[in-house]
Amino acid sequence: MEGRISSATLVVAAVLAMLVLVPAAARAERFVVGDAARWTWGYNYTDWVIKKGPFFQNDSLVFMYDPPNATTHAHSVYMMRNAADYQSCNLKAAKLVANVMQGAGSGYEFVLRKRKPHYFVCGERGGIHCTMGQMKFIVKPKSSACRDD
Repeated sequence: MEGRISSATLVVAAVLAMLVLVPAAARAERFVVGDAARWTWGYNYTDWVIKKGPFFQNDSLVFMYDPPNATTHAHSVYMMRNAADYQSCNLKAAKLVANVMQGAGSGYEFVLRKRKPHYFVCGERGGIHCTMGQMKFIVKPKSSACRDD
């Protein structure tokens, strides 16, 4: 039975893998987009990303905004497919991530699972919140293995 791996060896390997992988996920951080300003018209989210970064895989971005009413603008969260669509606020191929109601209460939480640029914008009013109100930003998460202890 030399070619077989014992079940005890598999258990030890699984435990070691968990010891390596779980701490990185356990250190993931949760960020309220815009801090106290939240997700709103006229805030500089590019500056916010620079101040809060770097971001890592498994970190969460929480988008908090009030549902539309007589005194507030509607907001939403879209993910753009590429940098060109992001720059031009072209919503035609964008993916709706959180609708106008999902930012209420504790907000909508988006987990940065992939190490790729994430292009977020507000898609309301035909993209005007993106083009005129600066409601857009890019996050490029680093590997969670790179996070300092």
